[in-house]
Amino acid sequence: MNWGWVFRWRVQLMAVGVGALAALLRFANLGYPTKLVFDEVYYPRGAFSLLVYGYEGNWEGADQAFARGDYSGLSSEGDYVVHPMVGKLLIAAGMKIFGPTPFGWRFTEALFGVAVVVITALIARTMLRSTLFGGIAGVLLAVDGLAITMSRTALLDGFLAFFAVAGFGLIVWDRERFRRRLGATMARLRDEGKDPTLGFGPDMGVRWMRLGAIVVLSLGLATKWSGGYFLAAFMVLSVIWDITARRDAGIEHWLLGSVGRAIPTFFATLVLTPAVYIATWWNWFATDGSYARQWAENHPGEGVTWLPESLRSLLEYHRQMWDFHTGLTTPHDYQANPWGWMLQLRPTAFHFTDVEDVDCGADRCVSAISSIGNVAIWWVGVAALLFVFYRLIRHRDTTGLILSIGVFAGWVPWLPYSYRTIFTFYSVVFIPFLVMVVAWMLQRIAQPDGPGTWSRWGTIAVGVYVGIVLIVAGYFWPLWSGDPIPYDYWRMHMRIDNWV
Repeated sequence: MNWGWVFRWRVQLMAVGVGALAALLRFANLGYPTKLVFDEVYYPRGAFSLLVYGYEGNWEGADQAFARGDYSGLSSEGDYVVHPMVGKLLIAAGMKIFGPTPFGWRFTEALFGVAVVVITALIARTMLRSTLFGGIAGVLLAVDGLAITMSRTALLDGFLAFFAVAGFGLIVWDRERFRRRLGATMARLRDEGKDPTLGFGPDMGVRWMRLGAIVVLSLGLATKWSGGYFLAAFMVLSVIWDITARRDAGIEHWLLGSVGRAIPTFFATLVLTPAVYIATWWNWFATDGSYARQWAENHPGEGVTWLPESLRSLLEYHRQMWDFHTGLTTPHDYQANPWGWMLQLRPTAFHFTDVEDVDCGADRCVSAISSIGNVAIWWVGVAALLFVFYRLIRHRDTTGLILSIGVFAGWVPWLPYSYRTIFTFYSVVFIPFLVMVVAWMLQRIAQPDGPGTWSRWGTIAVGVYVGIVLIVAGYFWPLWSGDPIPYDYWRMHMRIDNWV
């Protein structure tokens, strides 16, 4: 009897289950707080301006006037913004549907946050060949505090996390499809009396999934420039997977064949990435009031003079953006050294206020939102990354290393810039990969001898660990959602001085 349909339904139920859990935690009371929190003072207002003028105008007056429905501070003067367009266009899409309300400007962020959880679970299921541990990865991400708070706040980093994970998912899909097609093609050639292992091996045609990954990862770059690290890392990984697939298939010149066929992908990346990036600036080109839109016209003979005026202006704008980012060293209360991100040593306080119109059972009630990650995930995640190298050296287990590439692509590039004004919440872009590494480690603990062989104590340990993660999530939930709580209860959570 063919039981394949059972496993397909298991995958579907797993995806629906983790998606429902993620949606519950991300959409519950999404419209609270009713004011702009932390850097929301930039992006929802910029998104609203995109809907009004087609470009980002300058805002004058109080930041919170926008949250109260007062848009009189918006002027037609182009605003100097320092991030690309995609994230703000997505925020604008939510506001177009639901209006310029707290729910409206956070809706798309929450929706993409749920999608990240589901995609992460499906990738983990594929990489670990286990629906159970794919589901565990999804649950871990669904209940992580950093992922929750960033999905409930209209910033850019949650969108970048989506594009990074979706791009990786397409690379994984491409690998699975390529190996199946390679095996089928070599079998067909053998049936025809040909030796498919001679020379460079069979030509597998256009790799549409890999091209799709380039587009998706380019959208990540068009959200925040740090998305470029994921694009580079995953394209290299895709080529390495090609090399190993051709080698394992016994193709004579597997290395040269793989590298030679990677050349078209390299040039496709060089073409598609700038094309996608520039296309996302379409509204900047289409309007006259955007910041620096007329720079080339007002500065004849300056800049890269052989470019058309519009591109010359855009290039100058990007030079100014680059100078801003590389020179941003203004001290901030919640800036965090990236060396401490993995331990959540300095989370960002997005919101804190006294609440007087509710009864929380204490004399002083507060509403607080902090980006503290679920420490049962993050602290164990550090151990999981160390376990990656142990398994690699001792057992030549490369799966953990592959999953950790996303962690290092999102974290390591920030280490040389510890002097800059940067924040722990940037790490939301790699938490999906960290939970996949943790799920991989849990699988190795529960099934030390491989799939189908369960360790009793290992399985108990995994169950206890997941239970602890859920308990920690319940304990910290009020600090992720902003629910009114007694001040003393908030202080109970501040176990590390840097968390205050």
